[in-house]
Amino acid sequence: TLHVCDSPLVSSLPPSSFRSSSQLSTSHAPGFAKLNRRDGAGGWSPLISDRYQWLEVDLGERTKITAVATQGRYGSSDWLTSYLLMFSDTGHNWRQYRQEDSIGSFPGNSNADSVVHYKLQQPAIARFIRLIPLDWNPNGRIGLRLETYGCPYTSDVVSFDGGSSGLLYWLTSGLKRTSRDVVTLKFKALRNSGTLLQAEGQEGLSLGLELERGKLLLLLRQGRTSSTEPQRLVSLGSLLDDQHWHHVAVERRGSHLNLTVDKHTERVQIPADFISQKPVTSKKNFNGCLENLLYNGHNLIELAKNKKQQVTISGNVTFSCAEPVSVAVTFTGPESFLQLPGTTVSSSGGVSIGFQFRTWNKAGLLVTFELPQQGGVAWLYLSEARLRLQIHKSGVALNDGQWHSVELNSRRGRLTITVDKEERDSSQASLSFPVTIESHLFFGGCPVDDGSQKCRNPFNVFQGCMRLFTVDNQNMDLIKVQEKQLGNYSNLQIDMCGIIDRCSPSPCEHGGPCSQSWTVFHCNCSDSGYSGATCHSSVYEQSCEAYKHKGNTSGHFYIDVDGSGPIKPQLVYCNMTEENTWMVIQHNNTELTRLRPSPGVNQYSIHFDYSSEEEQLLAVIKQSEHCEQELSYHCKKSQGSPLSWWFGGPGTGRVQTYWGGAQPGSQQCACGLQGDCVDLQHYCNCDADRMEWTEDSGLLTHKDSLPVRSLVLGDIQRPGSEAVYRVGPLQCHGDRNFWNAAFFDKETSYLHFPTFHGELSADISFLFKTMASSGVFLENLGIKDFIRIELSSSTQVVFSFDVGNGPLEVRVESSFPLNDNRWHRVRAERNVKEASLRLDELPVATQEAPADGHFHLQLNSQLFIGGTASRQKGFRGCIRSLQLNGVTLDLEERAKITPGVQPGCPGHCSSYGSLCQNHGLCMERANGFHCDCSLSAYTGVFCQTEVSASFKSGTSVSYTFKEPYELSRNSSALPSSIYSDMTLRGENVSLSFRTNQSPALLLYVSSYYREYLAVLINKHVLRSKVRSLTNGQLHTVSIRRLTDSVSVQVRKTTQILPAPVPCLWILTHFLSPESDDLDADLSRLASLGFTGCLSVVHFNTISPLKEALLRPDSSPVIITGPLAQSNCGSALLCGKSMEHTEIIVAPCTLFQFFYKYCSPPFLLMCICILSRHLN
Repeated sequence: TLHVCDSPLVSSLPPSSFRSSSQLSTSHAPGFAKLNRRDGAGGWSPLISDRYQWLEVDLGERTKITAVATQGRYGSSDWLTSYLLMFSDTGHNWRQYRQEDSIGSFPGNSNADSVVHYKLQQPAIARFIRLIPLDWNPNGRIGLRLETYGCPYTSDVVSFDGGSSGLLYWLTSGLKRTSRDVVTLKFKALRNSGTLLQAEGQEGLSLGLELERGKLLLLLRQGRTSSTEPQRLVSLGSLLDDQHWHHVAVERRGSHLNLTVDKHTERVQIPADFISQKPVTSKKNFNGCLENLLYNGHNLIELAKNKKQQVTISGNVTFSCAEPVSVAVTFTGPESFLQLPGTTVSSSGGVSIGFQFRTWNKAGLLVTFELPQQGGVAWLYLSEARLRLQIHKSGVALNDGQWHSVELNSRRGRLTITVDKEERDSSQASLSFPVTIESHLFFGGCPVDDGSQKCRNPFNVFQGCMRLFTVDNQNMDLIKVQEKQLGNYSNLQIDMCGIIDRCSPSPCEHGGPCSQSWTVFHCNCSDSGYSGATCHSSVYEQSCEAYKHKGNTSGHFYIDVDGSGPIKPQLVYCNMTEENTWMVIQHNNTELTRLRPSPGVNQYSIHFDYSSEEEQLLAVIKQSEHCEQELSYHCKKSQGSPLSWWFGGPGTGRVQTYWGGAQPGSQQCACGLQGDCVDLQHYCNCDADRMEWTEDSGLLTHKDSLPVRSLVLGDIQRPGSEAVYRVGPLQCHGDRNFWNAAFFDKETSYLHFPTFHGELSADISFLFKTMASSGVFLENLGIKDFIRIELSSSTQVVFSFDVGNGPLEVRVESSFPLNDNRWHRVRAERNVKEASLRLDELPVATQEAPADGHFHLQLNSQLFIGGTASRQKGFRGCIRSLQLNGVTLDLEERAKITPGVQPGCPGHCSSYGSLCQNHGLCMERANGFHCDCSLSAYTGVFCQTEVSASFKSGTSVSYTFKEPYELSRNSSALPSSIYSDMTLRGENVSLSFRTNQSPALLLYVSSYYREYLAVLINKHVLRSKVRSLTNGQLHTVSIRRLTDSVSVQVRKTTQILPAPVPCLWILTHFLSPESDDLDADLSRLASLGFTGCLSVVHFNTISPLKEALLRPDSSPVIITGPLAQSNCGSALLCGKSMEHTEIIVAPCTLFQFFYKYCSPPFLLMCICILSRHLN
């Protein structure tokens, strides 16, 4: 009988069997993470939701695990969308479970209550299970309930200490020779070398199974001496000393031997007359554990435990597997590091550091530490797979701009170099190397025209200062050198040191470290979030709105609200699933939290810490058009006002006495304004002081009161009083700066603002659109200095300025016209090192500033936008989102009071309409646009999200078009907008599918006149570049007819065929058309049903699958069987890239076509077209 191994393993465990990285509260403890349970807060949630969290379950003993099921936290928005599974026997040395040896993550949940069950492809044997969240609901936090399934696991285990221990199995004399021998076992190695099995045959032949450098070798030895070099028959496995269990099977059939290690098998030839006669003891004994060692069905470990005479025990052998605890760490990428505390000085004054490592890489840092007494650093690192040690001492790091003395002495055959002899941290090195000087000494470099080759310099020349030269203890007089009385020189500044410090004060902004050479400085902006020569310009957008208009969809983004200003970037969540683009800022407790009376506590004060800093929060609120925050108070015998209040606004906030849904200063709740409180004598439901649960909930939308800083709840001390509160995340939408625009309709019109101050660094960014070929965007003049950005021609933008060194220009040339009435983005920056100009996504153009010239930009006139002080060469068109050093100029307000300039600038679809994909229509808004997906088979903010469904064999969807008028007068069904008696000149049909089923009917379309089209899959393929369309990969089919031609496209190859008559498609069936509409053969095929995925099904302007999934109650659809929306149509799930497929299509009768072209071994996909005129 087949043993069923699917019993629940977790549900009966005590809370002590659960551990986690952290917990949000005691009610979110890991012991509550049991499937379908509602105890505590309904599951486990960690304190912080990130990828460093984990939940661990101790099953009590090693167990066979066959499946795992997950569920979100009950009644919440907290669930996992993907996770990793780890297993262990000891609670240490975890092993990640991988599907098919590569895919490590498991799919999670899509809501809090449904259960996602996953059967392990290979059962796992372990005592401990650890689940590591990878992704979770972006609008919630990590939340989990789980169950694992399996059955008890029993085994016999023996351990060897690596010395002389072993088991010797003596074959019974006179045992009949068999043609087949089988040895199976599992092993866990503590060292990377050792002998697992060894047997001796006739005439000195022996076979050995040995572990060497983590690989398992099958060795054949000839001769009885151990010095005989063995023959390696096969090598299998790698890293087998990882202290995890590995399966080994050795099967001999005659002279053939199969060796299996884990899932890999090799077949080798051995001498035909080899017969194992007696065991051989190896000098390389195994250190580790063996499990279930079977020889031809005999359990050798059980025989040894029972002290049977066939098995002899030698050395220190124990029948358990006690493992040393060795905790390894994995460095997975460029950001990985491990920091450990340093050592203390031992009594001997020494320091000891030791570790083991393993890697495939040739290079990498192993350990580094400071040398505080020497003021230096030590590095131990790999280079070209060799270990190297480098000491960096302060006496050797000599490019710090300070004076350093150097002495070179050669005495008695030893060369000695001393650096900074008079300093405490002087350094000295010597070697046996006699030196004599018989020629000249060259300092700093060599003469250019030294034909004698007496001076060679393979290094860079020296740039810096030198002094106090001595030779043989005699001072060298440099004045005599200057007067040409001693030696020679070239290009020296004698009697001075012209060193300057270019990093003091630092020209690097936003914390970028400054370094320098003799001529230039360098700012390291890599970790600052800013770019440019001085780390001035932010690399991030200023709002979620800006990210959306670059084509991004929902996710976490860094936002820099003031661009190049002082406010740091912040990580926020951008929700782009709605027409408005929401910026979501979390705080430390967005959950429903219950409060009960506590002895001695008369008042609760709850403070909320936000993920953004104070200045970031206030800037976001100021910049946004609308902000809101949910405030909910659920009460039972607990009054709100005046015993409770909250603080909101800047700093620690101001006292607020109104509640969600009400207006500031009203001292009311939403029900008070609406007049529907449970007690009309009060303005809040909770003020009624009832024993039943009630609530006062709503949105706070007054920006001056946001964000909510703290809650003070005061009426929870009475017996029976309870309260539950929730303060949601801060959510804002609309970017006032991004859409702030003005339209200049004349060359003489302009806006003016106060003088622009950008003495050392300036960045200017804006968007423009125009139909003019030239015009000045911006100009500001000084006495001599100026700054200007202009459209010099229809394809060129010029950034010009003068800081006193003469005019400099930076130009960007576009290959396409810029006067196309589309938005184009300009970003200009000028600093003490360079000027740069970027247009749209074209390569940035730069112009270096003079190394030692003027660098202060001094302006004193008004700043002109859209024109110049001379009122010539003005700009005609729109300028939007103009920012100078991160500050947005309010063009709209100034335009309201300026003749010739209009506030705002409509018409965004010409620029952003291409973001609307898959037949989505761009719709104009006053500030921006949105994509109308009603005519698209897709959904999402850009109509980019596929609408897919997982089908089972009994699932069908029918979409009914309008019947002819005379047939539909008395019908009450919901009709579509197309009448069945319309004559269509053509149709466009497309769909994507993913299945392993063949044959299968994908699509059936029939007409009022009994014409139809069918798309079906068969097993074989003719002239195709792929083997099968039923390989579980995503495939796309497009069928287009226009009058007398039909085009069929599978993936990307199109073939055209003639169609003699039009096809009128009136009823579309997926997978299960009614049998009375079909021939019996096609009906039998349809009766098989379809198991797989259908996605983005489109017929002309109608998307029937989308209607069935998203609007089943308001669309003319009929759904039979289970239909579940899924992401199975996502191309990201496709394991291979799209390939081209050829198919043969020809007009014919259904049965002629079906039997001629659709029978094996011919077509993979059949397109069957039948017209009543062909019957």
